[in-house]
Amino acid sequence: MNNLQKLDRIDIRILAELQRNGRITNVELADLVHLSPSPCLTRVKKLQKSGYITGYSALINVAKLGETLTVFTEFTLKNHRQIDFARFQESLEKIENCVECHLISGGYDYLAKFVTAGISDYQEIIEELIDRNSGIDRYFSFVVMKTPFIKRQLPLTRLFTETE
Repeated sequence: MNNLQKLDRIDIRILAELQRNGRITNVELADLVHLSPSPCLTRVKKLQKSGYITGYSALINVAKLGETLTVFTEFTLKNHRQIDFARFQESLEKIENCVECHLISGGYDYLAKFVTAGISDYQEIIEELIDRNSGIDRYFSFVVMKTPFIKRQLPLTRLFTETE
């Protein structure tokens, strides 16, 4: 099976349900997507093998562990050659506190999300990134004051409905 397989509505529903609850039993999943357990499990295994399902993880309530600081940072690079982008991305990927990195269009090159122990921890990370000669021309930091909500699941059934 290749990664270009055409998914049907049931596959999309399986992915949506697993996204909501990765610990759901196969029997419960089969019931939700209106399949019997055996074909449901076969589909899940095919989705895993094809790379549609890349893993399972636990969502942690970080606030119960202690205070953190979330900062979104815009980065503009000095140069825009492929090697410059690769060098910057490699430097950023090595920073454990950088939990997201997006190459974007518009007035700057990258948008990154950092979760740190506080403002001094964040500043230390940025100074280290600059000292590494990562090709940064300038950066702007946006400290998150409050997060009213985070949606962890994508609306798969709305985004990828099969048209017949």
